[in-house]
Amino acid sequence: MDRPWAHVPGWVGPALAPELLGAADAIIAAVRAQVPEYARPLEGRFGERITRGVTVALQQFVGLLGSAADLPDTRTYHDLGQVEHREGRTLAALQAAYQVGTRTLWQHIATGEAGRRLEPDVIFALAEALFGYLEQLSAASVSGWAHAEATLAGSLRARRQELVELLVRSPQASATDVERAAAAANWALPTLVATIVVEDAVEIASRLPDAVGARFEPAGVVLVPARDGLAGALRHAVRGRRAVLGPSVAPADVARSVARARAAWPLHIAGQLGEGAVVRADDHLVTLLLATDTGLTADLCARALAPLQGLPAGAGIRAEETLRAWLDAHGDVSATAAALHVHPQTVRYRLAGLRDAFGDALDDPTRRLEIILALRAQSIGG
Repeated sequence: MDRPWAHVPGWVGPALAPELLGAADAIIAAVRAQVPEYARPLEGRFGERITRGVTVALQQFVGLLGSAADLPDTRTYHDLGQVEHREGRTLAALQAAYQVGTRTLWQHIATGEAGRRLEPDVIFALAEALFGYLEQLSAASVSGWAHAEATLAGSLRARRQELVELLVRSPQASATDVERAAAAANWALPTLVATIVVEDAVEIASRLPDAVGARFEPAGVVLVPARDGLAGALRHAVRGRRAVLGPSVAPADVARSVARARAAWPLHIAGQLGEGAVVRADDHLVTLLLATDTGLTADLCARALAPLQGLPAGAGIRAEETLRAWLDAHGDVSATAAALHVHPQTVRYRLAGLRDAFGDALDDPTRRLEIILALRAQSIGG
């Protein structure tokens, strides 16, 4: 450990002791005046703690001057940092208090009668000792504050994980249990919740106002109050990652929304829901429906598109292309011809072949819907 106080002549401590120890009130007054978080009456535990911290620091510094001893146990200042965190003061405020205190003490020394008598080399050594000493105390307090912050963050993260797990559970938890978990997680239950399935959910949640996130495999879940512009905010937060936005629901229906977003997740990862980083599950309900039971969908495709299988390869591809365009155009021959870049008479000729192959299916609403769904399923499958 660095011992800058060892370079100060031993007689300096006793010579400056009255001025150093008498600086406590000035230091406390300066901190209270210059750091808003400390601008409060010196009453109760707050007054005792700040007074004791400054007094002990000064006494300890006087005792170290001219000594080669290590800095005594800094646990008091580590604990002080933890207390400051619990009191709600920021790390910036804590560091500012040390800076103001150091500056005030040095001004007190420089303007004091004993300090003015010191030789320049002693002044330099004393300055190095003072700033080095208080830097080590500050580092101990910062470490304590950071430890408290990490402990709180870990505890809060665990409680939010538990909250999300509770909300996505099926059957759903009781409203009382959810409210209790939300209070423990410091999250106000919104009237409408938007659900998001995304990798690195806890990190993404930290970038969205009022969001909570939880880790799951293969992708985590973020819950956030539903609001206008959420999709845009989410696109900014995910920074290129893929994410699926579930429907906005009441807290009691979060599990249903998450289930829908999770169903869309593998399709989105496979690139089957478009190229955008963020998609809405409800914009792809037909795709989700067809992906829910792949066996049933395969049977639908086999039956609805069986007439195409009996055609020669080239004719089958052309017939399927024409069928898709005609169905997309709602039976409009001219629009179909424009989509295929052929003459309308060519479309009529091909349609005659399709009617021969499909029979009455093209005019039956139910069977035509089956054909549309089968063609969509084929597109999804690649």
